[in-house]
Amino acid sequence: MTRQMALVGFLQAQNCTNLPSSWRHPESRDDSMSADYYQEIARILERGKFHMAFFDDRLAMPDRYGNDHAHTVEYGIRCVKMDPIVVLTTMGMVTTKLGLASTASTTYFEPFDVARRFATLDLMTNGRAAWNVVTSVNDGEALNMGREQHLEHDHRYDRADEFMEVVLGHWDAWEDGSLVIDKTSGRFADPTKVKRLDHKGAFFTSRGPFTVPRSAQGHPVVIQAGASGRGQRFAGRWGEVIFTAARNLANAKQGYDAIRGEAVKAGRDPDQMFLCNLITPVTGATKAEAEDRMAVIQKLPLEIDALSLLAEGLNFDFGAKGIDEPLTTEELQGMQGMLGIRDGVLRTSGKTNPSTRDFITFSGRGQVQDAMVGGPKEIADRLEEMFVNRGCDGFVIAASYVPGSYADFVDHVVPELQKRGLFHKDYAGTTLRENLGLKRPAAGAWKTRAQAAE
Repeated sequence: MTRQMALVGFLQAQNCTNLPSSWRHPESRDDSMSADYYQEIARILERGKFHMAFFDDRLAMPDRYGNDHAHTVEYGIRCVKMDPIVVLTTMGMVTTKLGLASTASTTYFEPFDVARRFATLDLMTNGRAAWNVVTSVNDGEALNMGREQHLEHDHRYDRADEFMEVVLGHWDAWEDGSLVIDKTSGRFADPTKVKRLDHKGAFFTSRGPFTVPRSAQGHPVVIQAGASGRGQRFAGRWGEVIFTAARNLANAKQGYDAIRGEAVKAGRDPDQMFLCNLITPVTGATKAEAEDRMAVIQKLPLEIDALSLLAEGLNFDFGAKGIDEPLTTEELQGMQGMLGIRDGVLRTSGKTNPSTRDFITFSGRGQVQDAMVGGPKEIADRLEEMFVNRGCDGFVIAASYVPGSYADFVDHVVPELQKRGLFHKDYAGTTLRENLGLKRPAAGAWKTRAQAAE
């Protein structure tokens, strides 16, 4: 079959989308703390044959700017953060094919807990679950979770590697065919096919046996979004769906080749992973209608949105410097969290010591200048160019207002992509792996892969 795009709806269980000003849009629903809000989005995405709905998450509201949360609450800058797995469950109740993906941190949770929650979600949704693996980003999260400060960047990824080994080890515990459920004999399952893990490593100890049998798709799909060098190595080793945020085709191709290269080094088939690039489309029935929509959206962001999200994402208080004062090399090197943001600003600005204003301008955090504006043809042309030229395997669709942005894309762009043969017209199966074209993993396959790469 001709190579086709994967499409993912980008969500957050909060008062706004990834664009913090989205709640201010006159057409956005204002009941984002209700199940019906997310269920409407789920129905729209499934109508558009999206592969999955994905929830980003943090364990703290943005409060690194000025070391205070007042601005976050006052301006609604991602100040509400509900548990995305619970929200996803409500979406699973009104859909049958849409994949359901949530973030969970390897820094602040235990592997057994994460393994059990996502394996349970996978069973409850008939094999549609996915886990976005993150190491978290800032001290606010650390303080909420009983720590004094956030762990150092590369150390978090070293710890996350072992976390993955424990989770996958537990997911392998129940072999296929282990369930008997024979009322006559009284046998529920074959004990020879359910193994204890007995893991003792540098960071984690976990005995088992695991308490959740394997699902129709084997185990949840693993998502990653590492952008730094260390993050890309992690993504190449573990990720099956990789989220990227390249702002042009050249950067997209560079990242695409780098992560696929890391997958090969890890002994993996790079064709068994999907790299999906984040975009914010603003569309309508015509280009003129899209431009009218954009005129409204452009009035929504505030400077404080960008400052707050930059401080949160890089675990650095941008309020401690004059907005046009160059940041020192020491300050730049001391940033933590999402280092791909910092590295992108350095690369795009061409400055060794950019200012806070440069970070606002070149990062795109909290802003809409990178929005893709156009009618069905214009948007499809842009997506086709990046997809066909191997800048990505699909797209993560971010909304500028909810649920209208998703409906606009489904109603106008999806039919154009289908007409061009770039996007499927219906789901291939019932599980997320079937619909993505990923193989069902055999128990222990990840260990064989790792040994082959050594």
